[in-house]
Amino acid sequence: MTQDVFLSAVKALTEGRLTLQDVFGSAEALHRGGNVDLALQLYQLWIGLNRDHHLLYAAHFNQAVTLSAAGRHEQARASLEKSIELNPDFYPAYINLGGVIETLGMPDAAVDAWNRLVSRLGPITGHGIRMKATALKQIARVLEERHQAVLAEDVLRQSLELDNTQRENAEHMLASRMVLCRWPVVVPFEGMDQLAQMRNFSPLSLAAYTDDPLLHLASSWEHCCKLIGRRIPRLPEVKPAERAERTRLKIGYVSSDLKAHAVGYLIAEIFGLHDRSKVEIFAYYCGPAGEDPLKQRIRADFDHWLDITGMGDEIVANRIREDGIDILVDLNGHTKGARTRVFGMRPAPVNVNWLGYPGTMGTPYHHYIIADEWIIPPGREMYCSEKVMRLPCYQANDRQRAVASAPPSRTDVGLPEDAAVFCCFNSQQKISRLMFERWMRILNAVPDSVLWLLEASEEVHNRLWEHAEKCGIPRERVIFGRRLASPDHLARMTLADLFLDTFPYGAHTTASDALWMSVPILTLSGHSFASRVGGSLLRSAGLPELVCSTPEQYVETAIALGNDRSRLQAYREQLRAAKPNAVMFDTNLLVGRLEDLYAEMWADFMAGRLPRPDLRNLDVYLDVGIEHPAETIDFAPEEDYLARWRRGLAERDHLYPIPADSRLWTTPDTENG
Repeated sequence: MTQDVFLSAVKALTEGRLTLQDVFGSAEALHRGGNVDLALQLYQLWIGLNRDHHLLYAAHFNQAVTLSAAGRHEQARASLEKSIELNPDFYPAYINLGGVIETLGMPDAAVDAWNRLVSRLGPITGHGIRMKATALKQIARVLEERHQAVLAEDVLRQSLELDNTQRENAEHMLASRMVLCRWPVVVPFEGMDQLAQMRNFSPLSLAAYTDDPLLHLASSWEHCCKLIGRRIPRLPEVKPAERAERTRLKIGYVSSDLKAHAVGYLIAEIFGLHDRSKVEIFAYYCGPAGEDPLKQRIRADFDHWLDITGMGDEIVANRIREDGIDILVDLNGHTKGARTRVFGMRPAPVNVNWLGYPGTMGTPYHHYIIADEWIIPPGREMYCSEKVMRLPCYQANDRQRAVASAPPSRTDVGLPEDAAVFCCFNSQQKISRLMFERWMRILNAVPDSVLWLLEASEEVHNRLWEHAEKCGIPRERVIFGRRLASPDHLARMTLADLFLDTFPYGAHTTASDALWMSVPILTLSGHSFASRVGGSLLRSAGLPELVCSTPEQYVETAIALGNDRSRLQAYREQLRAAKPNAVMFDTNLLVGRLEDLYAEMWADFMAGRLPRPDLRNLDVYLDVGIEHPAETIDFAPEEDYLARWRRGLAERDHLYPIPADSRLWTTPDTENG
């Protein structure tokens, strides 16, 4: 078939009947049919016969696109350079040229190519602005990957000043400021005031920015609407009658993290424990290429493993449908590598949100979210678009994790031998200004104590040291530990006396690591999912008294424990003794209950009562939520939190009536709760 397309096109070309647009169409058909060589031959024939054509530059450009798709990057580079030589004002060629050069391993030369475009864009036109913004975006991405984050942020700001509708750029800029501990995170600039920036947080970054589950819900909905769209084509609906004879459920797990990653470390053991008389399990891996021992171990425990990383969403969705998956589990959520659009195409009748993202998805196609009674307490299901299902402890844990046999001494890692060592090995984007200042108050009240953090960039170290000094703490009392392989990292955690959790996004995998190594954790549980995981783990490990309900309690408890290390040693021994029977580490219990939840979900589907996600009025909730000054007021008791929301909704209703919904706003009389 493709040979016929080629021969027909060649005949028309030699007879002078084939326009350049026809060439593009025929070459695209050949490419789609898997015959890249014939597509490239067609381009070369047309170019050879049309050396003086006014659109010759476009032919070279399209030829380069095909060459790039075929992995022939040097040839693509030459074609793009020719396209620019023929028409220096054809801006897309510069964008693609930079991308090809970057793929060839020359990021500095790629930045040069994009800067060539930036320097040419003098005229103020809509097209010129879009092209300049795109070039700046590419430059920022490469700078960020080369650990030049401050320069990357400046370039992103330039891009957003040109076009503030670039949500992805705004998300990256805000996330970068959080990673660099550049406080305040939100700094208004031309074209993007505070409210505009608040609208453009990624859901994951927002979870670390503010303890506001209603805003998290609205933001997740907005994120999906803007970046994924509301008109995802769906596969034909699966009817319950079509699966009526199903006796063993087919469960599909979609994840980019089934490898040496925080999620992989948590979930590695569960797949081998599934009861194969009840379920058949499929992995749809969408992460980077490469092998590591954990990925190999996880893959061996699946009945089926498919790497979908290079596949388009439609191909993946059709494959999942062909596999007959009954329940599709999203282990990414709103995190890097997610394939959210695949879930929107509904290849499986039931979609589940679990473990990869600490919060609601805010989509119309995720039916269930898996949590526990602490993370989403009964009566607080309003914070989720999905139906809440609960495990005894939400977070899976791997009891087979490797630990180095000989931990270092405190002296080996630069810690004091005889003083209290507080640690926090959470990533630095979880460290807020208010929480860091609480840590400094703790250090100030516990003589000679130190705070042991995970190393970041030199810039972050200096920034945190300077902030510590402003709080009256010498920089030598804030110590950065280098990043180690997981077995060595686990072994050295035992050198700490107490793990101080972050807020509002607390430790998750890192909390499991600490408790597995019998290191007690002090956590502050707020209202949001991400803030309550530490509390869930401590309660299921047998130490509920280390779950604080206010920032004041958190600081006072840390000070008391830091000044009484014998109590901390007692907690360590308690964790060690309880570990064999702790709910947190009973992975068999978790898997059994997980399979029960899957059975309940399937019963809902078969009975025609599949949950319908509640997405009403989320535009209004977004408007209300973004006005709260989260960087100056990060915590409020629940009554105050809900009252603030009711006041905000009442003010909106006064201006523009809000249709009743099932959360906080039911009638215009709810201002006083």
